[in-house]
Amino acid sequence: MTIMTTPGDVSLSTKSLAGKSAIITGSTSGIGLGIAKSLAQAGVNVMLNGFGDAAEIEKTRCDLERDYGIKAAYSGADMTKPDDIVAMIAAADAKFGKVDVLINNAGIQHVEAIETFPVAKWDAIIAINLSAAFHAIRAVVPQMKQRNWGRIINVASAHALVASPYKSAYVAAKHGILGLTKTVALETAEHGITVNAICPGYVLTPLVQKQIPETAKARNLTEEQVVRDVLLHAQPTRKFVTTEEIGALAVFLCTGGGASITGAALPIEGGWTAQ
Repeated sequence: MTIMTTPGDVSLSTKSLAGKSAIITGSTSGIGLGIAKSLAQAGVNVMLNGFGDAAEIEKTRCDLERDYGIKAAYSGADMTKPDDIVAMIAAADAKFGKVDVLINNAGIQHVEAIETFPVAKWDAIIAINLSAAFHAIRAVVPQMKQRNWGRIINVASAHALVASPYKSAYVAAKHGILGLTKTVALETAEHGITVNAICPGYVLTPLVQKQIPETAKARNLTEEQVVRDVLLHAQPTRKFVTTEEIGALAVFLCTGGGASITGAALPIEGGWTAQ
């Protein structure tokens, strides 16, 4: 019997990533920007995406180019609009010549009891947190298959694995993104493409900071109680996860060392889901 193996670069070194190109959605702040910086530090060209002050975004883009010697671009694509997403992929392809890495990170949140949860909020959360990833993956997979190499990382959440009250849309979307991750991983497994979900716990990002007063209102708590008794109570380390830690994990998944990790949910949440 002949056992087939595929030789490849299994080095943990990030040097193999130099010159590759990535799109990171929702990367003008928070987790997405942390991942963009980590990839840029490894020599990866990056396309930022998201909303914010135009001058600040341009400064961030220029800083990435200056600090890491890579090419950085920006797309203001609206993640609720499939045509914008396809155009973003095309723009990155035109700018960099290819898209090697896709990080689906864009997300929004709303905290409210199910009986009063606004329908418009449900629709927006599903569109941005779940459907946008589908549209981006669908657009980028053909070229990854042609090159027989690609990395797709969906930033899910501990809420892809467990639920919390008052977050019906977010939890539903994050469970959905994990199912999407597993399915696309199986479809692309023989094409040198890996597809994984990083599942962070609470990170003190603008999204989480916005949740604190909303959760305080929903649970009739003070904001200090929300941080201590709701957010960090879930994480045995009693510490917020950092964007640098998430960025380091994303970079590892892109190296040769991550070549056989696909279809996985990778918790990075201080032990939350171990309980």
